[in-house]
Amino acid sequence: MSLWNHYYTPTSVDDALALLAQYEGRARVIAGGTDLLLDIRQGHMAPPDALIDVTRIQGFDDVRQDGDTLFLGAGVTHTQIVQSSVITARATCLVESCGVVGGPQVRNVGTLGGNVAHALPAGDGTTSLVALDADAEIVQQGERRWVPIREMYLGPGVSLLDSTRDLLLGFRFALTRKGEATAFKRIMRPQGVALPILGCAVWMRVDDAGERIEDVRVCIGPVDRVPVRADEVEASLRGVLIAPDAFEHAVVVARDSLHPRTSKFRATAEYRVEMVETLLRRVLSLAAERARTGEAVPEGVGLE
Repeated sequence: MSLWNHYYTPTSVDDALALLAQYEGRARVIAGGTDLLLDIRQGHMAPPDALIDVTRIQGFDDVRQDGDTLFLGAGVTHTQIVQSSVITARATCLVESCGVVGGPQVRNVGTLGGNVAHALPAGDGTTSLVALDADAEIVQQGERRWVPIREMYLGPGVSLLDSTRDLLLGFRFALTRKGEATAFKRIMRPQGVALPILGCAVWMRVDDAGERIEDVRVCIGPVDRVPVRADEVEASLRGVLIAPDAFEHAVVVARDSLHPRTSKFRATAEYRVEMVETLLRRVLSLAAERARTGEAVPEGVGLE
């Protein structure tokens, strides 16, 4: 059985959109293909008539800094992110999340855009992008615009974009400045595919004295059908002194407000609640230490 009939490598956004329109829903966008090709081969989706490879479009693999804002093309690979000095220093959680995706071969071809386009709430890159309060640039129904990253998700595996007609172009987010830091950790099943049980990303800003949390963003996933911010946990941390008691209170709030379900592929709900507490303690402490000291050395990146 043929997996596709035609394969195109457009070099511009307009050309890619024209090809998608030409095939009227019978073509699919491909970049790294680490999810799409498996879905086709395993029969989870019908073979498309054509694949539109976006990796040669100018800007799709860009890592571009403009002051305190970073722009990433949707075709930037996980390996590019891990090897970027500016992301390592000023968006550390994204390096830590992309650095544990698959193995080296997967990270070399898999893209951040693909992680988001697949629209699964457990995506490691997604968890960090939510904590970074990122925006996504899209072309939807011919309109090019920026949307908050969380608007990209309508349900498990259900994206805002029609993958046969629309395009995801890239992302932007603010880099951390003095007194700010990020961190990410996950717990996964080591057997076979390293399936995330839970991941947690935190962005934190502390006061000039390094004693109090001025602001914080927390994303733990998957605990819902789409990626979510832990709003009640964040509220419990804003304005408090950095201390173990404050983090323990946040853990109690997380237990009361976050309700991960049982998953036959991941773990029971009871186990995952315990892991929410474990992850939150670790990541809050790590983000606070980095924000206070200004030192950001990624942990656990590229471990097999």
